[in-house]
Amino acid sequence: MSEAIFITGTPCTGKTTIASKLNGRLIKINDLAIDNDFILGIDEEKGYKVIDIERLSSYVDELIRDCDEKLIFEGHLSHLCNGATKVIVLRVRPEVLEERLKARDYSDAKIRENLEAEALGVCSAEAYEKYDDDVYELDVTDLSVDEAVSLVENVILNGGDFPVGSVDYMDWLVSNQ
Repeated sequence: MSEAIFITGTPCTGKTTIASKLNGRLIKINDLAIDNDFILGIDEEKGYKVIDIERLSSYVDELIRDCDEKLIFEGHLSHLCNGATKVIVLRVRPEVLEERLKARDYSDAKIRENLEAEALGVCSAEAYEKYDDDVYELDVTDLSVDEAVSLVENVILNGGDFPVGSVDYMDWLVSNQ
C-alpha cells in the first residue's frame, strides 16, 4: 500500500497550485469523479455536479491499495474519501479568499457559500470527523507559493503541531452577518 496524502480546502485556497509542486503522483479528485462517471446529477440551484462519494471513495481506496508510490490527492472532496495517510486542509482568511473567488468569476451566491464554509472550517471539521489526528490545518493566507509548498512538504515528512481548530475565522462570520 502506498502513502496517500489528501490536500483539501475550500475552492481557491491553493490546493491545485501547491499539490502540483509536491513530489508524488498527483490525482485531481474532481477529474477522477468526472472521468469515472461518479456524477449523480447537477444541483440546479447551486449549479454544481453532485458526486457519488461512496463510489469515488471505493475507487480511491483501490488506487491506494494497488499503488506502491506516494499519491497526492487534491480537491475539496478528497477528505470525504477513505485511505489517507495524512489530510492537509489549506485555509485562507475569508477577505483574501473572497478576492480569489471573484477573480474566478464565481457567482455572488457561490462566493458567499464558500466564504461561510471557510469561516466555519467545514473541510477541517469533516476531515477531522473521518481522520482525527491525521488531519493538519494550515493557514496559507500570507505565505508565498514556495513557502506554502515547503510547509506542506514538511508536514508530509514530519507531521507537526497543526491541529484542527488552530485556524479560526469565526470573527469574520460574526462581523459579516
